[in-house]
Amino acid sequence: MIRVVIAEDQKLLRGALTSLLSLEDDIEVVAEAADGQATWEAIQQYQPDVCLLDIEIPLLTGLEIAENLRQQGNSSKIIIMTTYARPGFLQKAMALKVEGYLLKDEPIEFLIDSIRKVMAGEQIVSMELAAALFLMEENPLTEREMEVLRMAQEGLATKEIAKRIFLTDGTVRNYLSLAIQKLDVETRQQATEKAHEQGWI
Repeated sequence: MIRVVIAEDQKLLRGALTSLLSLEDDIEVVAEAADGQATWEAIQQYQPDVCLLDIEIPLLTGLEIAENLRQQGNSSKIIIMTTYARPGFLQKAMALKVEGYLLKDEPIEFLIDSIRKVMAGEQIVSMELAAALFLMEENPLTEREMEVLRMAQEGLATKEIAKRIFLTDGTVRNYLSLAIQKLDVETRQQATEKAHEQGWI
């Protein structure tokens, strides 16, 4: 049996995936979870063969779980599921050498087939995502610029960002200004939106 843990925050989709996968003779869903923390605990408890991870779930993202598993040396196969073909997410997933990277609108047969194929040692990427790999734009932002943009995205003002990361207001403004220039936009809001769309923050 291929033992699977499912991480998906949409209850309806999670239930549908669990039901459909459970119909297969060689697949068993050992746990399902709506957030990253519960998923991580389930993986530690059940040590599944395959982790089916939604990329944008609360508390810990699918990519953060994948990174933790790699650092831990866990042998579970990782299949990331996503709604959007965001190049930044794809870049991170490829760097982590995940076994599968699938769009959520693929047919269920494709997912089932992918689970079996990754267990056989193959790597599976949705066609649309594979095309996005060739069009991938290099992330021009530094770690500090991404950190400042993430805080701006949370709605923090320059003063609050400066206080949180122990920098002067002027230094934070410089980082924001550099990010705006590099992303070829005009405002910090546009910068956070573009960086998020690309999967860089």
